Amino acid sequence: MRETILDDTIDVAVIGAGPAGLAAACSAKEAGAQRVVIIERASELGGLLHQCVHNGFGLFYFNEDLTGPEYAHRFIEKSRDLGVELMLDTMVVGLSDNREVSTSSALGYSRFTPRSLVLCMGCRERARGSIGIPGTRSAGILTAGTAQRFVNVEGYIPGKKVVILGSGDIGMIMARRLSLEGAEVSAVVEILPYTGGLIRNEVQCVHDFDIPLLLSHTVSEIHGEGHITGVTISQVDDNKKPIAGTGKYYECDSLLLSVGLIPENELSFMAGIEIDPVTGGPLVDNYRMTSNPGIFAGGNVVHVHDLVDNVTIEGEIAGRYAANFASNGEIRKSDLITLAPKGNIKYVVPQKLTKKELASGGIKLFLRVSEPKEKAKIVIGDEVVKTYKVVRPSEMVTIEIPSDSLPELKDKSEIIVQGL
Repeated sequence: MRETILDDTIDVAVIGAGPAGLAAACSAKEAGAQRVVIIERASELGGLLHQCVHNGFGLFYFNEDLTGPEYAHRFIEKSRDLGVELMLDTMVVGLSDNREVSTSSALGYSRFTPRSLVLCMGCRERARGSIGIPGTRSAGILTAGTAQRFVNVEGYIPGKKVVILGSGDIGMIMARRLSLEGAEVSAVVEILPYTGGLIRNEVQCVHDFDIPLLLSHTVSEIHGEGHITGVTISQVDDNKKPIAGTGKYYECDSLLLSVGLIPENELSFMAGIEIDPVTGGPLVDNYRMTSNPGIFAGGNVVHVHDLVDNVTIEGEIAGRYAANFASNGEIRKSDLITLAPKGNIKYVVPQKLTKKELASGGIKLFLRVSEPKEKAKIVIGDEVVKTYKVVRPSEMVTIEIPSDSLPELKDKSEIIVQGL
């Protein structure tokens, strides 16, 4: 691989080397981009996949059951075969609204403007400060993802008696992982009346290991000076506030937090990109182009996914059209149509469609519902496009706008996507 020089001859620059970034870079290369560069602040490719040693990856994309490192390896090898250039240990410290990128690395400071840019910075975990648990500032409180790295990469056990707050996928997976390593997981505590992760993880990681799952509960106090010694767990009311008199003390030497993920969009804010207040990520059209021409985004930086397969698909869309933009300039040739979520639909991605693309074929939409519901229907315009036995907020819904609906919809300025 030739030495990478960050300059204005780059066709597509991709920020982030996780599953979305790798997919975007490979897709851009396959679409004809000559120079594609991945810029990554870590010293290795793959993002967090290397610490996800459990299986369940690639079931849809590869039709195989892979571990995280195996899934990452396939795209790492593909990127090398395609001649994607790499800048590892390189931090993007600035991004302007006209795609000018500033980086800092051991080689020094660089500033350049690629012909197109793909944002694939992923997401981060919510920490204790964002949920405001009363109690001491003791050691032994960490996010589930940090614990996952300690166990699977560093070889450390964060505690022998553990409580997990939040039933996100990483939290439930770590409940199983710590149990297999000999730790006692006293409870998985969830403030909602339903779990926040995939049903398969609830079954395989919690129920199959006889770990108590406390729904409509939360940690109302943390105990311990210097190091955590226990927590008080209380029931919550309909407003998610602890109910007085319901608290129960649980001894523990570690509290893991699995209380949600946030798209990593500091660079998007820096560039003045329009952000969706619901997803926390950029507003994108069906090309995955943001409000800034030539800047695309894909994966968890747009909205948090539950399956890496969908992260890959969105990264590929962004990379393909970034390559198109690099060679042809502006690709948004027609007016935009807004997709408006309604009813039980929390959000829709993409948030906007181009009329030209609607006229040429079906569009795949990624949806997330607000509440669990049985016998659910998804309605686009006036047509029921899909029915489900059950939908859950923790599981992404993907649908395609039927081709026979397109002639009617393409002349609208807004399309309502409704959950019934």
